[in-house]
Amino acid sequence: MKIVEAHLVQLAAVIETGGVTEAAAMLGMTQSAVSRTLSVLESRIGEPLFVSGRRPMQPTPLGEQLGLQGKSILASSRKAMEIIRSFKSGSSGRVRIGGVPFFMDAAVSQMIASFQRSEPGIMVHQSYGNYPDLVAELDSGQIDLAVTPTGAVDLRADLHFEPILPARNILACSAGHPLLRKRNIATGDLLSYPWVTPLPGSPLVLDLNNILLTLGLEEVSLRYAGGSLLSVVNYLAGTDALAILPHSVAYAFRGENKISVIPLDIPQPERVLGIMTRKKPYSNPAGRKFLGHLRREFSELRRAVEKHETTINWLPGPFMGDRKTAAEGSS
Repeated sequence: MKIVEAHLVQLAAVIETGGVTEAAAMLGMTQSAVSRTLSVLESRIGEPLFVSGRRPMQPTPLGEQLGLQGKSILASSRKAMEIIRSFKSGSSGRVRIGGVPFFMDAAVSQMIASFQRSEPGIMVHQSYGNYPDLVAELDSGQIDLAVTPTGAVDLRADLHFEPILPARNILACSAGHPLLRKRNIATGDLLSYPWVTPLPGSPLVLDLNNILLTLGLEEVSLRYAGGSLLSVVNYLAGTDALAILPHSVAYAFRGENKISVIPLDIPQPERVLGIMTRKKPYSNPAGRKFLGHLRREFSELRRAVEKHETTINWLPGPFMGDRKTAAEGSS
């Protein structure tokens, strides 16, 4: 004997409302349709489902047990409809974002937090990677969007890249570093201190090599490598080491009195930080809402970093040429 689930739902509605008319109204059905369902169900089971002559309608012990099953189905159906409505409105769901490590930790994680204060129903999963890794993860559907720097490269036709932050790299050091007290900085000054090696695969590796080429040097003293952003900041704060960081990353630590910016013009990279997505992603209203939030947050960050840059008295130093307007160096 097969019981139709919809029949159990109608049975539960009658028990819940106490009458066929009321149940029909709740379910958006006609009274006659619900009455037929009860008759069919009783005939198929061979047992009465309601006590005869009781108003409001009172289920028999069997009717009550079957009604509980129908109530469970009805609750699941309502929950499913709520999930659909919430998903379509972008109020629930999941967003998977990947990005370059230092920038994700310094800026994007805070943007995720501010997003979820207004959208607590959306789960955000954050992962790390450099440009080639992020392209592969977009291809395989492991992430929905990526925050990554790129230069003059041709994106594939199925990928979209939206620039979000103009560039500026800086030399970072401890808040009490001796170079901060110098009015002029020469090449020898930069060689007098150890340096932090950027993470493998990071664009900052190329930036460090560019600085060495500009100075005509083969190498500097590299003393620390492989650390996370917090590890690098803590290492800088406890030593006289130097490191290349995106200005926006250093800006994120401005209130902690751990690191500072050496006000020295350095060669800037020819790349830009942006958001990369597939041009034809699957439907994800929560992802679209999160993308809009990132755009607004990056716009505010851009203005704040540019304002901070104007407060620094930049020294000419040993580097030749003017500062380039380029993209955000990121790690």
